[in-house]
Amino acid sequence: MDAPPFLAARLDRGAAPLAVGDVIVLILLLTVGTINHTSVEFVTAKPLYLPEVYAPFLIAWAVLAPLVGAYSAGAAETAKSSVPLAIRSWIPAAVVGLVLREFVFRGSAELTFAAVMLVTGSLALGGWRALYFRLR
Repeated sequence: MDAPPFLAARLDRGAAPLAVGDVIVLILLLTVGTINHTSVEFVTAKPLYLPEVYAPFLIAWAVLAPLVGAYSAGAAETAKSSVPLAIRSWIPAAVVGLVLREFVFRGSAELTFAAVMLVTGSLALGGWRALYFRLR
């Protein structure tokens, strides 16, 4: 069964490396942030803590990034198209992730945390994608 036309236009096989890299970057960002605000010992003592930190943001990213076009053919062509698509995808994904974190998962979505997530996520995703196209 083929993907619906709307989604088919937003998913390109050539963007698969971007998808893998995006998820790795988000996991690294969330891990570093968590360890900076807790400790390695705390995180290792609670094996489900990090997955609970990742879940709201990865769920939001998985739903919204394809809809916005983060994995479209244009995203797989050049950094000039890919970086803005990642950032435009991250902004709504971060907002939805914060809402999920506040109301569904453990955690809060304070205004300062929201601002940090929007900025650092944009920089991390944009930076990784720029590096990807530079090294490709």
